[in-house]
This record gives sequence, C-alpha cells and structure tokens, in this order.
Amino acid sequence: MASYFMQTQRLSFAVSCVVLATAATFTGCSKNAAPSGEPAAPSTEPGAAPSAEPVADRVIAIDGSSTVFPITEAVAEEFQKENRAKVTIGVSGTGGGFKKFCAGEIAIAGASRPIKPTEETACSAAKIEYIELPVAYDGLAVVTHPKNTWAKSLTVAELKKIWEPEAQGKLLKWSQVRPGFPDKPLRLFGPGVDSGSYDYFTKAVVGEEHKSRGDYTSSEDDNVLVKGISTDKLALGFFGFSYYFENKDSLKLVPIDDGIAENGAGAIAPSHETIEKGSYQPLSRPIFIYVSKQAVERKEVRDFVGFYLNEGIKLIEEVGYVKLPEDAYKLARARFEQRTPGSLFAGAGSKVGVTVTDLLAGK
Repeated sequence: MASYFMQTQRLSFAVSCVVLATAATFTGCSKNAAPSGEPAAPSTEPGAAPSAEPVADRVIAIDGSSTVFPITEAVAEEFQKENRAKVTIGVSGTGGGFKKFCAGEIAIAGASRPIKPTEETACSAAKIEYIELPVAYDGLAVVTHPKNTWAKSLTVAELKKIWEPEAQGKLLKWSQVRPGFPDKPLRLFGPGVDSGSYDYFTKAVVGEEHKSRGDYTSSEDDNVLVKGISTDKLALGFFGFSYYFENKDSLKLVPIDDGIAENGAGAIAPSHETIEKGSYQPLSRPIFIYVSKQAVERKEVRDFVGFYLNEGIKLIEEVGYVKLPEDAYKLARARFEQRTPGSLFAGAGSKVGVTVTDLLAGK
C-alpha cells in the first residue's frame, strides 16, 4: 500500500480535500466541508454495482485531528472503491474539528483526545448528539534531529521543566535542561493549541490540559513539525508516533522515563509493543472518531462507520498505529449498533494511563 503520509504533505489544515472513489490520491479540494445534514440518497451495498445517482448527493464530511487523519484517509479510500459516496477529510485539529462538529457542519470528527466539557456544552446547545468510538492506540513521540548526540533520554520531570508556562522566555538552552547538555539554543516544536495531541501532552506532562509555554513553533499539521525538527540540529518536539514511524530516517526518538517502576525500569521508547502494552507512559493514549447521531440516519454514514469498525481496523497498523484489543472493538461496535450517546470519559477530558477496554466495559 502506498504511503498515506506522503499525501498529507499536500494538505493545508484549513482546506478539506476530497478522496474520489476512482482514485488513490486526493484529486480535488474545497474550502467548505459539506454539512452533515446533506440530504440522504441511496447507497450501494459493498460489492454491488454502483448506482448511477450523483456521488455529490452522498457526501460524508469529516474533520479534526491530524493524528487520526491517516487512518480515516486509508479507510475512506478503501470504502469508496465499493460505495458511491464521497468522503471529504479536513485536518483542522481536534479542537477545530469539534467546533465544526458541534455546529452541525460535519458528520464525523476525528479526535486525539476525548471531548471536553466546553465542547459537550456546545454540542448540547446545538442539539447535536454524538457516539464516541475509540479506534486505535497512539503514542506521543518526543523527537530530535538525528545528529543530536546528548538527549539520549529525558524524564517526565525534565519535559515538564521544558514545557511548563514558567519556562517561557527563561529556559532557552539545552544546558538548562540537564547538566552536561550543550550550552546551545533549545528550539521547540509542537502541535498547535487546537490539537488534541497538545491537550493530552500538557495534561500528561505539565499536569493541566491546555497549559504550556507559548514560545515554540506550532502547527496543526504534523508534517510541518517533522520538517522543522528534521532540519534543525538543536530542535526538540513531539507529535503522534505514526508520524515518527513514517519519517524515522530523518528523526531520532527520545526515550522517556516516567519514574514508575511498574511501567518498566528506566527510559522507554515508544513502539507498537510498548504502546500496546501500556509501558510507554504517560504518553500513550487512545484516539477516536465521534459520529453525529443525526448523521447516522443517512445510510452512507452508517455504512462508512460500520466499514471503519470492521474492515478499517485491518489498515491501522499499515499506517503506523496500534490496534485496540479485539474485545475493545467488539464493545465499540456494540456501542455504535446501539447508538449509545455520550463520552466514556464523563465529559472530564483526557485521562492519563487509561485502558480502553475497561472504559468500554464500564469499569
């Protein structure tokens, strides 16, 4: 399968791009996503001959997390091979996606952290009910330039020292992070404030969601961060593990020590194994899609989400993510089939070290 990440380099996070059913790449863009309330039209069953009715009548509008984007893109391409529906996918960040979702502009939001109380309130005010569906595990990779020879590992305490609000304008050199590090500028890169990865990282490292220093190079597009770090020998940054996985020849992982022996001794680097087993802490987390209950009344949306939770999971590891346990997918499918509304996180936002299976089972 061709790399899905190469395609994302052609995207601006402000632009939604259309995946056509007959193509393997994005071939058209629109600055405005189709509303989730688009009139429904009949769609074909998988394997059936495509209807002659216009694809434009069956637009499935998606926006949100750049972390979830590669999975959704892969699923959309496969889905459209047998269904005459058109999927538009924007990457405005988890926060940006929820703004559109709670305004009824899109059918599905990709999210790299749970919905926040303020976003729940916005959805409720607009009478938008949603179904929260975890789709994969991801880890936040802390990375440097490959020629960085000193940052062989970092502790969570050191990450906090670097990223907490009090560090702004003060902690500006590598030597301030740890004695023995070079007396050279420390240049930071990270997701923008609309990113779910930013929210989760600040909660896990600083201790409070959406709280960090602001003097760093930010972007909602993780490819911009990859390019910045891979061309700056003094850079340090973080983003979803899948983006490291796709660009590992031009980046260097920094193992993280959380100081908790039961998670594993010493510093641990993210990998499919350490993320799946939960030993890469506190930077492993589930990622989600949120589906509008109103949009699910449309057959093409029901078909797409069903495809995502069944055939789509086969694509997760191909694009660099970690699959959930099969019992978690069974519970997620039941949640969708029963149209169970609301959040497993009780509207409290991110929870560090959470087990998806336990959440879905109500533990």
